[in-house]
Order: sequence, then C-alpha cells, then structure tokens
Amino acid sequence: MTPLHWLLLGSMAGNGLLGWAWLGERDAVAAAQAEVSARGRQLAGAQGAAQACTAAVDALRAQADQRSHAAAEARRAAAARAQARDRRADDILARPMPVPGDACASAQARVQAWLQERSKP
Repeated sequence: MTPLHWLLLGSMAGNGLLGWAWLGERDAVAAAQAEVSARGRQLAGAQGAAQACTAAVDALRAQADQRSHAAAEARRAAAARAQARDRRADDILARPMPVPGDACASAQARVQAWLQERSKP
C-alpha cells in the first residue's frame, strides 16, 4: 500500500468516527429538545392551575366581602342589644343583696325577679 492509500484509509476512519460522534450528539440534542418540550407542557399546566386557583380565591374574596357587608347591620344591631343588656346586668348587680348575708338566696331572688320581668308582654 502506498502512503496515499494509508492517508485515505486514515481519512475514512476519521470521518467514520466524526460521523458516529455527530449521530450521538444529534440524538442527545433530540432527547434534550423533547425534555424541554415536556417541561414546557408541565409548566403550562401548572400555570393554568395557578390561574384557576387565583380566580377561585378572588371569587371567594368577593363573596366574603359581599357577605361581610350584608351582615354589618346585623352585627351593629347585636352590639347595641349587648350594650343594653350589659347596662341592665350592671344595674342588677349594683343593687344591694335582696337577702343580706345569703348569696344563694339573693341570687335566687334576683333570678325570680328577672324571670317575672321577662314573662311580661
């Protein structure tokens, strides 16, 4: 074999190795692109779920605000009734004991008086 044949044989072997390396890299790039595409779909799904969750939370916040405004009048009325009852309880407790020296009998007398007042129309 002549030196030219050896050079051609070496060139062919080099080209074969380069082709084999190129095919391996091409396969790796294709796999990486497929992975990127799959991750993109996962990300899009997660973003869609997050947007749906945000919309649901916003709807719940709006509903809570609406209910809060609707119940505000009832809360004010309940607070007014509670203040009136607190004043009445303070008045009852500020009076002297109906039965001096006997806390139990005094409490029973106060409860009886309270029940009689409640039964009046």
